[in-house]
Amino acid sequence: MSTQMASARRGVATDEMKRVAQDEDVTLEWLLPKMAQGSIIIPHNVERKEKVHRVGIGTGLKTKVNVNIGTSTLNVNPDEEAEKARTAVKYHADTIMDLSDGGPVAEIRRRLLTEAPITFGTVPIYEAYSRGVEEHHNPLLITEDDFISAFENNAKDGVDYTTIHSGITKEIAERIMKVKRHGGVVSKGGTITAAWMLKHNKENPYYSNYDYLIEIARKYDVTFSLGDALRPGSILDSHDELQVQEMINIARLTKRAHESDVQVMVEGPGHVPLDQVAANVKLAKSLIGAVPYYVLGPLVTDIASGHDHIASAIGAAVSAAEGVDLLCYLTPSEHLALPNAEEVKAGLIAYRIAAHAGDLVKLRDKAIKWDIKMAEARRTLDWESQLALSIDPEEAARIHTRTGQHPGNGVPCTMCGSACVYIMLPKQREYDESADKPQEKPLQARDGSKP
Repeated sequence: MSTQMASARRGVATDEMKRVAQDEDVTLEWLLPKMAQGSIIIPHNVERKEKVHRVGIGTGLKTKVNVNIGTSTLNVNPDEEAEKARTAVKYHADTIMDLSDGGPVAEIRRRLLTEAPITFGTVPIYEAYSRGVEEHHNPLLITEDDFISAFENNAKDGVDYTTIHSGITKEIAERIMKVKRHGGVVSKGGTITAAWMLKHNKENPYYSNYDYLIEIARKYDVTFSLGDALRPGSILDSHDELQVQEMINIARLTKRAHESDVQVMVEGPGHVPLDQVAANVKLAKSLIGAVPYYVLGPLVTDIASGHDHIASAIGAAVSAAEGVDLLCYLTPSEHLALPNAEEVKAGLIAYRIAAHAGDLVKLRDKAIKWDIKMAEARRTLDWESQLALSIDPEEAARIHTRTGQHPGNGVPCTMCGSACVYIMLPKQREYDESADKPQEKPLQARDGSKP
């Protein structure tokens, strides 16, 4: 079975490549070489036969946004997770991840795959963890085979990309308790894996069996999302030795996957102070090369509980502007509780704004078109267009009409009323776009003659 990367290396454009080229307004001649070298990926499991909206992730493409949903051991309600999946699709998430670790995780995964016909990811270690809880009443009693079979089960079900914490080795795990960390290890998958290695005095199964994982990934065309098990969980831990050492391992594992035509993206940190966000992206890119970089946040402060979608969207915008390719959203309930559907929407909208803000820097000519249309609609008091162009048209319309007034085009809103700048100076509504363009004048020599 040929993978997307293998096809690109042969110069063969798949249907998925053609769709991405159309969506991103790029040519196949531009796209294929970047996919061949791994700087752009199209996660696509061949077992997922239904119609799915695929996206390209990587260099020169729009910044994408991922939504996390899923059960926990303390809250298992598949119907609620299905509602969240539908919410993510409705408000234009690019990818979705099922992080379920409680209840019948395989059944939940299969249901969510049908509820969300978009690029779909999972964290297989959560299935192994759930099995340990259900069968042994102790997640650390799982076996090496449980790690591997969980990954294979996810691949067989049609998951497009999987987070694999293969960069954290036994040697690094033994360093965890010796290195001072204010936030400790906050990755669930990383903690499970580290605790298992220390308990059994064995190497990480996702590291020692990496070549076998590559075989499975190549068979189903599953993309590796190489997980940051040691991402900082506090801004005080940013860029410590554990994080950097894991990233170095991940860089090596990325090259091994590429040698077998398996697509890879690399996951980045959670908590990073604002002045270090750009440095983090540069450091990661210097280590992993031109591989899609996928970050959680990053959160620029630790004190925003209840509003972590805002704290992290600040870091997300900066990281997107610096070259991050996929943003993993946070919701207002991060660090507090499992999110509900409304919180999923709030986090997604915040991150879509952050992604667009980043694209205005790195893809200005393409991204700015949206803002130009909005500026025109506002200047001309075209309310129908203003609402339609809003990132959340429903919410914009609700606020605009909540006073009971339903002004039509050409009239002000209740913010300024008759003091509206476009009423006070109506001439402002007339705007000659050609005035922004430099006027071409014939070249003349210093003596006034034409050259």
